[in-house]
Amino acid sequence: MSKSSTDRLGGVTETLLIPLYFRALETQRPDAMVTDPKAVELVQHLDYDFSRMGRLSSEQVTVLVRLQVFDQCVRTFLEAHANGTVVDIGCGLNTRFWRVDNGAVQWYDLDLPEVIALRGQLLQEASRCHFLAASALDTAWMDTLAARPAPAFLFVAEGVLPYMSESEVKGLVLALRQRFSGAELIFDAMSPLLLKLHNLELAFSPMSVRLRWGLSNPGGVEKWGAGLRLLHQWGYFDRAEPRLGAMRLLRYIPPLGNGASILHYRLGEKSAP
Repeated sequence: MSKSSTDRLGGVTETLLIPLYFRALETQRPDAMVTDPKAVELVQHLDYDFSRMGRLSSEQVTVLVRLQVFDQCVRTFLEAHANGTVVDIGCGLNTRFWRVDNGAVQWYDLDLPEVIALRGQLLQEASRCHFLAASALDTAWMDTLAARPAPAFLFVAEGVLPYMSESEVKGLVLALRQRFSGAELIFDAMSPLLLKLHNLELAFSPMSVRLRWGLSNPGGVEKWGAGLRLLHQWGYFDRAEPRLGAMRLLRYIPPLGNGASILHYRLGEKSAP
């Protein structure tokens, strides 16, 4: 079987290969934090020199901690809304649907056309798992969801929003609030300080992309518009994960320990039927 080309990936889109590769590596460990056989298959079927990821290996554990929190958040949402709709914004080659599927969820994987084209070569849509080829900032994709009402909506954006500008993030959040009032949104964010430190690391990596948006105060998002409410916040170093090792000590240094978090918001109040 010929391998799928990644030639159309570049800049931000190339970064989707980082978490994919980390999941594949992790799955082959006896003490795996995450087991994802599909990720192993995808890496084997891609024509890409993954040895280029070597300089980013220090991020593997934190990326997997982030993935665990996102997966658990989706499972918790589906426990409360078994027939709900989940939209994975900037899905890349994520395989979350197969990890958390409860047999009833309606799932949408959203990403740029070149990413969805590659995804379509490697993963198949299913009766409850649909692909949307569009920029998250081109809000026309929301029409597809609005035409298919659901009892509850959850939007997740893992490793995506920091690559946007603040005005782009704000515009997306407010558009979601307007079209899907009462929905939930989960995303990860970095403080401006940590963003600068991370960009320094990227400068010595094979990736040409840089992060653009840092969030000083998660509560500040609530001031972007009426009805935005922070429900939960998780720090990367709060979890008792042995593989974090000495990094867990960062939680005692607030500027660093609180600099990266996963945030869960309510987007307005659900409209009465």
